[in-house]
Formats: sequence, structure tokens, C-alpha cells
Amino acid sequence: VWLCGFLRMSTTGLSAQAFGQDNKNDNILVLLRGICVALSVGLILIICQKVYIDAGLALAGGSEQVQFYAQQYAQVRIWGAPAALANLVILGWLIGNQHSKIVMWLLITANLVNVALDLLFVFGFGWQVKGVALASLIAEYSAMLLGLFFIATHYQHTVTTLLPDKKQVLFTILERSALLSYFRLNRDILIRTLCLQITFLFITFQGAKLGDNVVAANAILMNFLLLISFGLDGIANATEAMVGKAHGEKNTHKLRQVVNIALFWNLIFASLYSFIFLVAGEYLLTLITNIDTVINFAKDYLFWIILLPIVSCWCYLYDGVYVGLLQAKVMRNSMIIATFTCFFPLWFLLKSYNNHGLWAAFIGFMLVRGITLAWHFHSKVLKQNTLTYS
Repeated sequence: VWLCGFLRMSTTGLSAQAFGQDNKNDNILVLLRGICVALSVGLILIICQKVYIDAGLALAGGSEQVQFYAQQYAQVRIWGAPAALANLVILGWLIGNQHSKIVMWLLITANLVNVALDLLFVFGFGWQVKGVALASLIAEYSAMLLGLFFIATHYQHTVTTLLPDKKQVLFTILERSALLSYFRLNRDILIRTLCLQITFLFITFQGAKLGDNVVAANAILMNFLLLISFGLDGIANATEAMVGKAHGEKNTHKLRQVVNIALFWNLIFASLYSFIFLVAGEYLLTLITNIDTVINFAKDYLFWIILLPIVSCWCYLYDGVYVGLLQAKVMRNSMIIATFTCFFPLWFLLKSYNNHGLWAAFIGFMLVRGITLAWHFHSKVLKQNTLTYS
């Protein structure tokens, strides 16, 4: 699902620019085209699930117990792929159309459903890992239906205006030139996301090779990264929508203003995260797990987590800027540089430090992403006035 993050990013950028241009027909077509692609990919994953899951687990390694539970989880969760991918499109489209409150309530509702069903299935029915996977699957379909219900309710007039001739709409969605343009944009975002996914998978797989305590501790520490992303992605998502709107309006002054305001709040949130992790990092570990050996092992790596918000906040923000500008090649090139000239070389040089070397390489990876994007935006896009409108 993370690998298909291009669906959300491209949908946000395209819909935000259509919103800025006040082009309602194109705006709805962005949504419909994205959902068609998402459902198609999701169905392919379900059809090919045995090969897909077996290959993933073979690459992952880990102990027999880890393999057993991962297999159980994946075999249930894979059936939620169409909904999970459609949700990326729906959330991206709502963000692009400035409906951030609706996105918030959709995510809150989905997570509440997930948590409630986790408690029922795991503690009530004793279904363990399968229960966790089933709770996530139901939450994904619930979020998809709620999102589609909101769009159908609030955009009924636009949809009914566009859809009288269903054959014509289908032809427009599947039009060769439109699809080629859509896939070219998503190709670059896919390559960018693939590099990111390779990095995360490498950390997981390498941790599994270092032992169960390492893979468990890294999984917990990655939850800190998710916690960071909840705040910093909020700023980045708002930036995507506002930059896309400014680009659609051809308003360069507004674009500069949006980026400057976002930079200010980005640094405030990042500093706050680092302070919280410094003061309460050990306490947060105990909220995630009660296994003493894993907690004690994870404590040795908390200083990397304290550094992480300040180091990574820039790549979150500038990713949002370039999504709004729909300049996916820049994002792709930045990620390739960070992955293959920073992360893997750093890990190779520091691999004798085991898990510390892995985390040092990851910190460098996030830093290089931010530096390359920031340099390009301020030296190429703004100073040289290379921002073009199409």
C-alpha cells in the first residue's frame, strides 16, 4: 500500500490544480480515474496473492515464529487491498479540494473502528494476529464507503452533470492521452516511493537478520516515525493543497507565502516532537510494549529518534511542495540520490556497528532528501523563476 502512495500524491496535486482553475469536470475525472486504477491494482494483488506474499516473506527472512504470524496477517489483510488503495485516492482528492476536516474525521472514524474491533477480536474472541488483520480490513472498507458517501452527497450536482452519458465518461477516463499523462506522472512518483519502500524494507529485513529483539525494537521505533509523520504530514498535506491551488491560479506570490508559512510551522512541530521524545521517550516505549527485553534494547536507540524530527521535517515539507507543483521528476531524483548515494553507502561503511549503523544510514537518508529538495526549490524554482504553468 505504501508503494502505491503515488495514488494519493498525484490525486492531491491534480485535484488541487483543478480546484485552483475552478475546473469541476476535470476535478471529478481525477477522482474517477484514480479509483479505477486503485481498484484494478487491488484486484491484481488479490489474484496474485500467493506469489506476492510468499515472495515477500522469502525476502524478509526472520525466525519461524515471525514467518508464521506474518503469513497469517498477510493472508487476511491482502483482501483489503482494493479499499486501502481506493482510500489513498479518496483522501488525496479531498485534501486537494480543501476538505481537510473531512479527511480528519474519516481517519478518526477508521481508526476508532480499527481499535474497537482489535479489542473485540483479540481480547474478546482470542483471534490474535488474524483478529488484528481482520479489524484493519473492515476499517479500510468502512473508510472507503464513508468517503464515497461524502463525495456523492456533496458533489451530487457535479457528478450527475458529468455522468448522464456513462459511455462518454468511461471513454474520457480511459482516454489514451489522459491515461499516458496520468501514468507518466505516477511513474516518477512510483519510482520515488519504490526507493523509499526499499529503504524501509531493508531496515526491516536487516533487523530480522540481526535477531528477533532487533526486528521488534525497530518496529517499535518506526512507530515513532509514524507519530512524527502524523504531525509533519499534516503540514505537508496542507502545503500540497495550497501550493497546488496557487499553481492552478498562477499566483507565484501566494505560492511563496504558503511555503514560508509552512516552513515556520514545520520547524515548530519538529522541535516539539524532539523535545517530547527527549523528555518522555522511555515512557512512550512502555506504552507500545510490555516486553522488558525489547524495551531495554530499544532504549539504546532513542537518541536517533530524538534527532529524527529535526532532520526529517524538511523532506516532509518539500515533498508536499513538489506534489502541489506536480514536479514528480524532482522528487524522484531526490529520492534516488538519497537512497543510492547516501543510505546504502552509509550502511555499508557503518555495518560493523550493526543496528546503530542502520539507524545512522537512515538519518543520513532523510537529511539528504530534505537538502536536495530545498536546494532545488530555492535555487532553481524561485531564484531562477523556472516555475511554469500548464
